Amino acid sequence: CSYCLRNLALITVLANYRPISKLPLLSKVLEKIVFSQLKDFLDDNGIFEVFQSGFKTLHSTESALLRVFNDILLACDSGNHVVLVLLDLTAAFDTVDHNILISRLSDVVGIGGTALNWFKSSLSDRTFSVSLLGSSSAPLSCGVPQGSILGPLLFLLYLLPLASILRRHGIAFHCYAKDCQIYLPLKQKGGISIKPLMTCLDYIRAWLALNFLNFNEKKTELLVFGPSGPCESSSVDLGPLEVYFKPVVTDLGFKLDSDFKLDNQIRAVVKSSFYHLRRLARVKSFLSRQHLETVIHAFISSRLDYCNALYVGVRQSLLSRLQLVQNAAARLLTGTRKRMHITPVLASLHWLPVSFRVLKFLCLFLNASQSCPALPL
Repeated sequence: CSYCLRNLALITVLANYRPISKLPLLSKVLEKIVFSQLKDFLDDNGIFEVFQSGFKTLHSTESALLRVFNDILLACDSGNHVVLVLLDLTAAFDTVDHNILISRLSDVVGIGGTALNWFKSSLSDRTFSVSLLGSSSAPLSCGVPQGSILGPLLFLLYLLPLASILRRHGIAFHCYAKDCQIYLPLKQKGGISIKPLMTCLDYIRAWLALNFLNFNEKKTELLVFGPSGPCESSSVDLGPLEVYFKPVVTDLGFKLDSDFKLDNQIRAVVKSSFYHLRRLARVKSFLSRQHLETVIHAFISSRLDYCNALYVGVRQSLLSRLQLVQNAAARLLTGTRKRMHITPVLASLHWLPVSFRVLKFLCLFLNASQSCPALPL
């Protein structure tokens, strides 16, 4: 296996390295076949967690964020505060216990016989070791290979019992792979108390420990929403959870703030997009127009479109900043000067303006929800 460095600034910290398995081609082909069969089995029998958006048809990070965002807005409109906690697991794939995973496949998923024996054989005798300056660490016989096709899906099945803990304590949640969003509306009539949330987190920590998993404390974030605009941590007694409070959090790559303005997200998109446009301008002469357009869609359009259904209702002044990015991309592609009107250029490229793209993706999402009743809204 090779090692992926997560943080170039800290190359001497071992925690910044993550093993990526180099699996044979035949292994990946076989895993793809098993993946398709297993996914069909999970879909047909309704085994997937309802509020898990990873590896599910018509589900994505956008569907997860839309559901959570909508629930929080409804709670705040009812005059309640909402505490949102974003949980992340430390090196989750690397610490999966094979015996527990096989037990999940057998007892929870319902796999048995030859199929279960295949998974046992696939997981057994897999080892990772680190060779540094001629010395090797003791091999590890746990974890699912990162870089494999089956690994992420098996990890989701490993986490299936976690949902029952959250439901038992009345905590709303939505997950995408190993990233979990849990949130609790605090009703004014019953007195604002986060005790149910703290109790639930204690149970989750205990369950994770029993399953050889652990919170990534550095990535755990908390945000408080209120019925009357931005909320400080002082508006709700967070107790020991105070250390996780942030005025702006990053949820599945999307920046959320307590006032629902999304200006921090749009500011980040604009900054990143113009950075890439400047870099593309330097290499434009080396690319054909077709290739340049492909690269622009990969680096710019993808950022403008990411979870843009959440931009519905955002101030037009903020959307206009995203429109400036699209205009700049169109000028770069076509060589249009700044003083020339950009609307005909966008029309010739068949690029919908940003505000219309927002409505387009929202309509596509609503249409998908009609064909997929399991899609949570």
